[in-house]
Amino acid sequence: MKVVICDDCIRDLQNVEKLLEMYMAAGIRLEIESFSDACILYDRISRGELADVYVLDMIMSEKSGIDIGSLLRTVGSKSVIIYLTSSDDFALEAYGVHAARYLLKPVSETDFFEAMDFALSYYKANEEILFPVKTKMGTVSVPYSKIEYIENYSRMLNVFLTDQEPVRSIFIRKSFDEEIREIARDRSFLRVHKSFLINMNHIKKLEQGNILMENGRRIPVSKTRAAEVKRQYLLFISECYM
Repeated sequence: MKVVICDDCIRDLQNVEKLLEMYMAAGIRLEIESFSDACILYDRISRGELADVYVLDMIMSEKSGIDIGSLLRTVGSKSVIIYLTSSDDFALEAYGVHAARYLLKPVSETDFFEAMDFALSYYKANEEILFPVKTKMGTVSVPYSKIEYIENYSRMLNVFLTDQEPVRSIFIRKSFDEEIREIARDRSFLRVHKSFLINMNHIKKLEQGNILMENGRRIPVSKTRAAEVKRQYLLFISECYM
């Protein structure tokens, strides 16, 4: 997990660095980058160089912590933002950029560690899980969320995606069951046929003997699996909308 600190007060910047060193003493691995110039950090973010957690001073010259937080949200970053400030006058602005914590200086070890625990939990919960596909060009890692379905065709995996052309594997030596064992444990995926594993997040409609996917493709459902497929899909839908 990458953590960026930005504070134009060198003493405060060093204090946060020490707190992070103490936090990592428990065996937590973090990549840390520090900035005393908010404009440099602002330019980095503008170029798409993003971190997972930002610990920002609220009041800085030229670019404020709110300026940086607003830019992060504008570029679509879901990074955790922790604000540090000597005044509680900007709490409403912090709320506007969905800051995780708003800590008053001098920051206590207890409050800072609690904020970092939250950031670490959020990072782990949102870390994208990848499905590795061995192709002629090497291993391609595909995010679970981008997979509509996986087809086993002539001992090769065709991984159909939501936003690009399918990824085709080389000849697989293991069985289809073994190849998809790990991803099939994910609650979003369902085996509907001996040759198909689908992502239920991308089902458009459940039909008689078929499933219509968002990309328009109809996936066959085995007769022996039909009742269980329907039950699992209805359960999945009910859990999504609880």
